[in-house]
Amino acid sequence: MTDILSTPDQWWLASLGRTLIWARLRIREAGTAEVLDSDGNTLNYDSEDTARAMLFDAEFVAYDGLDEEDALARGFSLAELRPPQADDEDTLVALMIQQLGARA
Repeated sequence: MTDILSTPDQWWLASLGRTLIWARLRIREAGTAEVLDSDGNTLNYDSEDTARAMLFDAEFVAYDGLDEEDALARGFSLAELRPPQADDEDTLVALMIQQLGARA
């Protein structure tokens, strides 16, 4: 039995030039949170607020909070990306750093 809530995963991203780095935030039933980073580490936090604060401190932004103007200011279009998806954690981690194509 899992202690992860049935709420959808929250995806966060940071950008460095044309490289995107994803992080996945999950909230547990007890109110604690975990972040899966692009190195495959699962970071545990005492609350969702603490996890979000740590992501903000690392210059991540919530994917679902981005609009096209925000994305363009970071150097990409929302049409270019979707959060990574995979059937297992190892495969997912391999997809959490994305190189975007060259600008037109």
